[in-house]
Amino acid sequence: QVQLVESGGGLVQAGGSLRLSCAASGRSFAGYAMGWFRQAPGKEREFVAAISWSLSTTYYSDSVTGRFTISRDNAKNTVYLQMNSLKAGDTAVYYCAAGISPTSAGNYYRHTSYGYWGQGTQVTVSS
Repeated sequence: QVQLVESGGGLVQAGGSLRLSCAASGRSFAGYAMGWFRQAPGKEREFVAAISWSLSTTYYSDSVTGRFTISRDNAKNTVYLQMNSLKAGDTAVYYCAAGISPTSAGNYYRHTSYGYWGQGTQVTVSS
């Protein structure tokens, strides 16, 4: 049974930092891309960041570029999202996702490229 389990969410003041983790289990994730998406109340799920398997190429949404950093430890099947300079607009449920590495860069941004999803972790940024 494939599981993606997020942790590290919580309440933080604006300007603060959080580090999210996502532990994957249940199968080999060799060759899989890993990503983070988020969904705020009343809004659609949106792409945050992604990382490739082989080259550790990273992708970010414009809204988090320069503030968030995605990384992965393939030996531990774990992906991380370091979030700095948090803003109230970053408040959302953050979801970890895994999918077979897309063949084109653009597909890293699409939620349909990811077949496995975690349950989400709440991040609340107070202003």
